[in-house]
Amino acid sequence: MTDAGVPGTMHGVGAPSPWLVRWAHLIPSGARALDLACGHGRHARWLAARGAQVTAVDRDEVALATMSMLANVTTLVADLEGAPWPLAEGTTFDAVVVTNYLHRPLLSRIAASVAPGGVLIYETFAQGNERYGKPSNPLFLLAPGELLDTARTADLRVVAFEDVTLPAPRAACVQRLCATRAAPGETPGAAALYEATA
Repeated sequence: MTDAGVPGTMHGVGAPSPWLVRWAHLIPSGARALDLACGHGRHARWLAARGAQVTAVDRDEVALATMSMLANVTTLVADLEGAPWPLAEGTTFDAVVVTNYLHRPLLSRIAASVAPGGVLIYETFAQGNERYGKPSNPLFLLAPGELLDTARTADLRVVAFEDVTLPAPRAACVQRLCATRAAPGETPGAAALYEATA
């Protein structure tokens, strides 16, 4: 479920998510990045402008066409929910970014797309958001700790996690995760930093 049509979510062209900006220092220079369910590509554009080689995936051909001439961006039209996973088996990225999108059958596939030494930056709506508007369908709202469980199951190291109610641009309940996969030679383990906000 993308957030198209959800007021105030800024899934279209606009400023990048503060959560992405906060953890972007974990994305290596020249990284191969995946912006999944990217919409008009605010994150793909932001990452590409900083030297990342971005694969921007969405089902909206018109939105993706707005990025067709951008340097460092490759677009891929794909129905993430009604068709097979659009990337070749085993394809991984140095950075995987997902915002305002949830399709539970893809959670393990998304986590598996993080390369050794790579980072997953994920932010989307959580239970409680139904008090504030759309999305209100439980299918599109994370259960408490659901992103944490996804990271742990995929053997990702949790750097930061929040389960918060944001006041702006409009009130919304969200979960945010930043997690990394151990690089070759590193020992997977507890994160150096773990933030949890109820």
